[in-house]
Amino acid sequence: MDINIGYIAVVFVVSIISVILHELMHGVVAYWLGDQTAKLSGRLTLNPIKHIDPVMSIIVPVFLALIGAPVFGGAKPVPINTRNLKGGEWGFALVAIAGPITNIILAFIFFLVGHFSGMFYDVGSFGGMICTTGMFLNMGFALFNIIPIPPLDGSRVLYALAPDGVKTMMVNIERYGFIVIYALIWIFGSALAVYFLNGENAILTAFYWIVGVR
Repeated sequence: MDINIGYIAVVFVVSIISVILHELMHGVVAYWLGDQTAKLSGRLTLNPIKHIDPVMSIIVPVFLALIGAPVFGGAKPVPINTRNLKGGEWGFALVAIAGPITNIILAFIFFLVGHFSGMFYDVGSFGGMICTTGMFLNMGFALFNIIPIPPLDGSRVLYALAPDGVKTMMVNIERYGFIVIYALIWIFGSALAVYFLNGENAILTAFYWIVGVR
């Protein structure tokens, strides 16, 4: 297997930056809504040590890049005390969705730079590779985190909408944290790949539509 060291380095750097901003925005929105838990825990910072999960932030993205699969990942969840949030469950949903929205915004920034600079279309250029990797990686992070399974962000939105019985089930699932997520990746890897490819194509089509390319 040929390993593109430059590509792996870009995946590593962009992954770190992306997960930091993703988790930071969770904490910032929670702070805006009245909860200081993230701030008191030292999570309102750009310090990567505070946010990085060695497996989900580094190993998973780099491994997926090595095998040529859609790249996604995550970081250590920001601590939130829902009792302090304005809006209750809906406030928690806003905190949760802030992370994936941040990744979509980052993906769009990489898209704009790559598209309007022409680097996307300069085959083999390092700049084009950075923009493409940054865009797809952030789309992958967003798509991964909106899956409505605890403890991912999508489950927080579902929690605000779900009946009590479903909420209880979700709380029980969340006790096992990322063990559930690792199992899903292992068991449903092929289905997840299709989900990511279709989702990324849909988002990319939307980006081109926004800049007037039909």
